Amino acid sequence: MVRSILLRGFDQDIANKIGEYMEEHGISFIKQFVPIKVEQIEEGTPGRLKVTAQSTVGNEIIEGEYNTVLLAIGRDACTRKIGLDKVGVKINEKTGKIPVNDEEQTNVPYIYAIGDILQDKLELTPVAIQAGRLLVRRLYGGATSKCDYVNVPTTVFTPLEYGACGYSEERAVEEFGEENIEVYHSYFWPLEWTVPSRDNNKCYAKIICNIKDNERVIGFHVLGPNAGEVTQGFAAAIRCGITKEQLDGTIGIHPVCAEIFTTLSVTKRSGGNTLQAGC
Repeated sequence: MVRSILLRGFDQDIANKIGEYMEEHGISFIKQFVPIKVEQIEEGTPGRLKVTAQSTVGNEIIEGEYNTVLLAIGRDACTRKIGLDKVGVKINEKTGKIPVNDEEQTNVPYIYAIGDILQDKLELTPVAIQAGRLLVRRLYGGATSKCDYVNVPTTVFTPLEYGACGYSEERAVEEFGEENIEVYHSYFWPLEWTVPSRDNNKCYAKIICNIKDNERVIGFHVLGPNAGEVTQGFAAAIRCGITKEQLDGTIGIHPVCAEIFTTLSVTKRSGGNTLQAGC
């Protein structure tokens, strides 16, 4: 069951492709429904469970029988009962998250916050570690470097891995304007999938470039095998300000998946064909 959309906060073009891939491989999604009651109707391992669910967009009620129920309910910021109100630290009353400035400073100047409790920041362990290290260096070591919360490489370990760094297409349009970004994209077919002719044109690569900044790459997205490994290296290049021209000038390793990023030529704006016939 999907309460609203898949992978909120991630590029929705990619999120929908992940959903389609999973459906083609046997996963049935019940969209815009949430469970409101789970009843055991037969003991055993695994036994049987009846799930009653309600629509999130209406009053429709559905029921189904399953042998396993996993609730992926997310996480809550436990900030409401630790005394922040006593010292005047403001929190988002709805989410419990804490707003901070670009130096992790709360509205109370001598109190800082890092990690998953920050409002509008990624809930990732390496991000919290990096932010903490940089904060300590600024406070006690005379450093000035701040944590980069935009160019954060991350991977969603869905059946077809999704690696991303920088802006999603939606956020880039919102931040820079649709007329100021160029999106280069292509499907690709991993070599190891061509022999059994498996899942042609399911893997996908996309970069988002800022036209007004010499087509600097501001968003990187890859859907395919080992996406995390691919993304980690490109993230360093993005941090260094790589442009589309520099990416085009990079020699690709044939025939690996990452090679596709050195040959992207079709823009979304053009509506050109992005399907691949082979490796």
